[in-house]
Amino acid sequence: MATHVFNLRSRRSFRVIEKALGEGANRFGMRVVRFSVQGNHIHLLVEADDKGALLRGIKGLSVRLAKGMNHLMKTKGRVLGDRYHARPLRTPTEVQRAMDYIRDNARKHALEWGELLHRGWVDPYSSESPQLGIVLPTPETWLLRVGYKRARARPGPHPRE
Repeated sequence: MATHVFNLRSRRSFRVIEKALGEGANRFGMRVVRFSVQGNHIHLLVEADDKGALLRGIKGLSVRLAKGMNHLMKTKGRVLGDRYHARPLRTPTEVQRAMDYIRDNARKHALEWGELLHRGWVDPYSSESPQLGIVLPTPETWLLRVGYKRARARPGPHPRE
């Protein structure tokens, strides 16, 4: 996001993001499967029918986010600070690691945001949240439906609670 944009991990900003995702998570041949909202950016795991569908879907989602945030901030103009960064995931292990990263990214930063961690903590600003007010589309690809479950176990210690 541009530097003047409000913190995305606030309730009022998240309501805008949640609305944009609810309306744009399954359009133009692109589906948002998982997400995590950080202070100044959003991590998305999406699947798309092809490159064109990805471009159209991200563009549509970006427009929804920009219009919503501009309305919230009572401003006009640029909201997104940079283009999106895409990386195709081709193996079950890559998909599982991306899912883990999106799920655990906020935990990594929670202390700097002043959030308390406890056993079973779930990021309230992510697709993992039980309070999420939208339903994300069901994945269509084998990798995102069942393939990731075949991923090799990730070595190393589990993140501390």
